[in-house]
Amino acid sequence: QVQLVESGGGLVQPGGSLTLSCAAFGSIFSIVGMRWFRHSPGSESELVAVSTSGGRINYTDSVKGRFTIFKDNAKNTVYLQMNNLKPEDTAVYHCNVVGNLTDAEVFDVWGKGTQVTVSS
Repeated sequence: QVQLVESGGGLVQPGGSLTLSCAAFGSIFSIVGMRWFRHSPGSESELVAVSTSGGRINYTDSVKGRFTIFKDNAKNTVYLQMNNLKPEDTAVYHCNVVGNLTDAEVFDVWGKGTQVTVSS
């Protein structure tokens, strides 16, 4: 069983910064990918950033140059540093981690989400 613990959300003024974290706990053999999604009322869930074990990093266009995804592999933790936040970044942010429990067993787990509100 793998569980994710997210933290770092909150209320911030436009132009401000926040850093989200997502730590994976459990009997993890390896992690293949770590992703951040966001969901706001009335909108579809959006993939914000992805980081894979192979070194691939991608961002949705609206956050390029403002958000940075990075990992601490020793802690099985992924971060999302968010700078120059805009009101349209307001959403619940979820992390998603995919990996292996053993050579044959995979896991695909989601965090409960952390609220980010950008408002003056």
